[in-house]
Amino acid sequence: MPLKEQWILLTSAPIYILVILVEIILSNIQLKKFYSVKETILNVYLSVLNASFDVLFRIIYVGILLWFYENRIIETWNSTLLYWIAIFITEDFLYYWEHRFDHQIRLFWAVHVTHHSSEEFNLTTGFRSSVFQPLYRFIYFIPLALLGFSPIDIIFVFAATQLYGILVHTQYIDKMSFWFEALFVSPSHHRVHHASNVKYLDRNMGMLLIIWDKLFGTFKKENDSEKIVYGLTKPLDERHHPVRIVTHEWQSIWNDLKKPIALKTKLKYLFMPPGWSHDGSTKTSDQLRAELNND
Repeated sequence: MPLKEQWILLTSAPIYILVILVEIILSNIQLKKFYSVKETILNVYLSVLNASFDVLFRIIYVGILLWFYENRIIETWNSTLLYWIAIFITEDFLYYWEHRFDHQIRLFWAVHVTHHSSEEFNLTTGFRSSVFQPLYRFIYFIPLALLGFSPIDIIFVFAATQLYGILVHTQYIDKMSFWFEALFVSPSHHRVHHASNVKYLDRNMGMLLIIWDKLFGTFKKENDSEKIVYGLTKPLDERHHPVRIVTHEWQSIWNDLKKPIALKTKLKYLFMPPGWSHDGSTKTSDQLRAELNND
């Protein structure tokens, strides 16, 4: 593990433990029931699984990024400050598209759905990782290596922004100041992202900056008059099963691929948005939203 990443881990761990304990205590005192033992344990379990895959696969994806870095387009950056500003902004932009494709391509949604499957929303939900994401996430960061950003710095910046991304998984912060909400992802923005309410589906994809959602049409403001329902549009039957929680969407895909349909249609079940069906028996988020607007 790079020294910079070790530093982030050592400095952030005590902070996370403290704020999570405070949130657990407050939610219990106030009878808000933001936490349950089963969900909290499951979130930790999924985080450990994700970290294990990341460590096992790291030598491969770092090697790939190093190859592109050695063949980079920009040889050196004249300004250290500009270098760090550029890598934070560019990496956040690329993450936005990775996250958006995770929601809009069913093959990748089968990986990412785990993060959205909890019916609770609290700080430990931020640790509810998409287990197999380390196997392909690095592909989106190849342009960074080509632009002359060191793979070690790419990993460091992603780890740093992930730390921020965990902190927005809370119901205890209502709205931030206007200027903050205009530029950065806030807890309010991310509550929308985790909602299963039809009008909120596939919205607010950013990790650090909310400006990408506003630029590319995926932004939605939280409506205080509508209660957010967390989890999936179709709740899981075995939502605490240690294997099913990771594989349930893969099983659904397999069931669809076994249908007596043409190869082209089978491929659509892999690459069209989640909920797409050839017979209209299930619907995508856009189709559900269109129906809602027509009512």
